[in-house]
Amino acid sequence: MVKPAREKAPDSTLSLLREGYRFIPNRCRKHDSDIFEARLLLERTLFIQGEDAAKIFYNKTHFTRENAAPKRLEKTLFGEGGVQGLDDEEHLHRKTLFLPLLEAENVADLVETTRLVWLERLAHWKIGSTIVLFDELQEILFQGVCRWAGVPLAEEEISDKTRKIALLIESPAAITFKHLKGRMARKQLEDWAAKLITQVREGTLNVAPDKALARVAWHRNQAGDLLATEVAAVELLNILRPTTAVARYLAFIAHALHTYPQHREPLAKDDGTYREWFVEEVRRHYPFFPCVVAVVKSPFTWQGIEFTHGRRVVLDLYGTNHDKRLWERPDDFDPQRFQQTRDESYSLIPQGGGDYALHHRCPGERITLGLMHLCVDMLVNHIRYEVPRQDLDIDYGKVPTLPNSRFVIEFSGDSS
Repeated sequence: MVKPAREKAPDSTLSLLREGYRFIPNRCRKHDSDIFEARLLLERTLFIQGEDAAKIFYNKTHFTRENAAPKRLEKTLFGEGGVQGLDDEEHLHRKTLFLPLLEAENVADLVETTRLVWLERLAHWKIGSTIVLFDELQEILFQGVCRWAGVPLAEEEISDKTRKIALLIESPAAITFKHLKGRMARKQLEDWAAKLITQVREGTLNVAPDKALARVAWHRNQAGDLLATEVAAVELLNILRPTTAVARYLAFIAHALHTYPQHREPLAKDDGTYREWFVEEVRRHYPFFPCVVAVVKSPFTWQGIEFTHGRRVVLDLYGTNHDKRLWERPDDFDPQRFQQTRDESYSLIPQGGGDYALHHRCPGERITLGLMHLCVDMLVNHIRYEVPRQDLDIDYGKVPTLPNSRFVIEFSGDSS
């Protein structure tokens, strides 16, 4: 058997936290290999990159997600008992809770609901005012997805609940007090969600049966039992949290429109095709999830290297989206690269690879795309604004990352 290239450091956890999105690509270049070994939290871990690596990683025979994610992710980002940690038939059955919500009609309804929320908030923006766009977008998305899901949300709750949802996203990689704040936010949000689930089941909160809150409350496991209240709470947050997280992509849309202004005119004249290319290039070019993790379930060999039972494996998403073997001039922002249609199930993987109905690819990808299309339309065709001087650099060592200024605009008016 071939032995993988190895990092000499006794542990690479701090290097991963310091280098963020570039940790795996840097070492793949250093070792001239799609695979290397390093210790992560003192555990021997294989890191892999590229289209072939993604195809292997999403082979359900080889890998399990059960107990794969570090506890700090479960305690903040994912929650315990949710769909991300399930496998095989149990995973597919739990996905039946989410898949109807992702049908075209429901996605269109969420996008339209979010558009109306944005227009409501836009009516309160004052001409000449300064808006921190990312912060505003997080609240718009959270308010929109709650309204769509049938989750009651008072006006005075929006800011606080959005801040707590944001902590779930921002705290997993934090090595400061922010991580503990993320854990506290997770507990508070799960308590809130569990109370809503209980109210629906007891009949004290009336929600239309097709709404996400009702679907979660009445979903049954393979044994025919209702989900435990605490698990249902996790799954409700697994709808609200990822939708709110799309605000990062929306901020990157604003960044791309400002940094590459030549795309504004074709987007304004677009029939939808150029916008589709533009949105996909934002997802490919900008950093979102850096990587995903699994554990070897059934031993196998790849590239002459043995993947033994129980070995933790990390797939590089960001690096694969910038792999020069897959993408010509990968560091350039070029929407027209998507003019040529091809199967990108394992090469364009900002939210995971494979088939979202069968694999651990993010099932909310359609929602992401719909909200990104909405954002392009709003920023290009309906909102007039200036971009003042600010720090628009992106720190790739910070996970998740953003333009440092969170993208500030000066509102000039509504052109709709």
